[in-house]
Amino acid sequence: MEKVLRAAMVGVGSMGRGHLDNYLRLMKEGYPIKMVALCDIDEKKFTNYKADFNLGDVGAAGYDFSSFNLYTDLEEMLAKEQLDLVTVALPTYLHCWGTCLCLEAGVNVICEKPMATSVEECDKMIAAARKADRNLMIGQCLRFAGHYNKLKEFVDTGVYGKAYSAFFFRGGGTPLWSYENWLLRRDKGGGALFDQHVHDVDCVNYIFGMPEAVTTQAYTVFPESAYDCCSTNYIYPHMMPVNCQNDWTMKGGYFLQTFRVNFENATVFYDDKGLRVYDRDGNMTEPEYDKESFYYTELKYFADCLLAGEKITRATPESARETVRIALAEMKSADLHGELVKP
Repeated sequence: MEKVLRAAMVGVGSMGRGHLDNYLRLMKEGYPIKMVALCDIDEKKFTNYKADFNLGDVGAAGYDFSSFNLYTDLEEMLAKEQLDLVTVALPTYLHCWGTCLCLEAGVNVICEKPMATSVEECDKMIAAARKADRNLMIGQCLRFAGHYNKLKEFVDTGVYGKAYSAFFFRGGGTPLWSYENWLLRRDKGGGALFDQHVHDVDCVNYIFGMPEAVTTQAYTVFPESAYDCCSTNYIYPHMMPVNCQNDWTMKGGYFLQTFRVNFENATVFYDDKGLRVYDRDGNMTEPEYDKESFYYTELKYFADCLLAGEKITRATPESARETVRIALAEMKSADLHGELVKP
């Protein structure tokens, strides 16, 4: 008889509902996984309320919450349920706490990004996974995105020669929907720099490796936040210019992610029109890449590893810890008005 993975989730806010949609999709497709339990301290999350998320049609069809066992206490859920994996979609400052509880209960964990609020918390999570001999993967979802993986392929293979420069941008409206406004608190969410910009920080780490130093200019719009718009230069030994910008105070109700990487023999662009490559003569091609939802691909990869009894090799906690290290260096640089800081 085929094994069916029993799954649960703690944190049923905007990101949690995004993950729940993908669990339900896998179940509908006949994949051997079943979402059995949900946990959230806020019982309102177990209703089909309308919320202004930035994740498109998340939860648009509504949920039948009577089909899940519902909890407001994580320890109670772990004690009562027999689980194979838990998605931790809690506020960032609770990632370490929630992840370690699940691992100590012998359950595999996908934890949302950023991994934690400090390198020390990351170390604690890694130690808990090793002690429990369970898989821990961090939801740095762009590592599962077709266009970013295609860019990494171009860099790694040198198909267009050496990369000369790189620029990444991510921006949209302000996330005003979070529970007790934790996203706009420096001590709980870290503002745009730590919550949204961290996607591109991770791409820099994933594609180009750990920089020698960073220099960040940033601006705080919301008084308790930590930099709601920022621009970082990453310093590498070969002096290739790499810059990432982020802003979650944009007007107009849209979200934009884009990158441009210039190679010896081509320039690669990505924006809302897709991925494009321009050669030296200005000829444009549109390379093929996987356009599947990276949240779906991320979850299926993790579940495939569990079913096969394999350790994960993508979005490992050790690598995600280095992304946190870089982001913290950026925050320190911004605090010091742009001084160079080593991660």
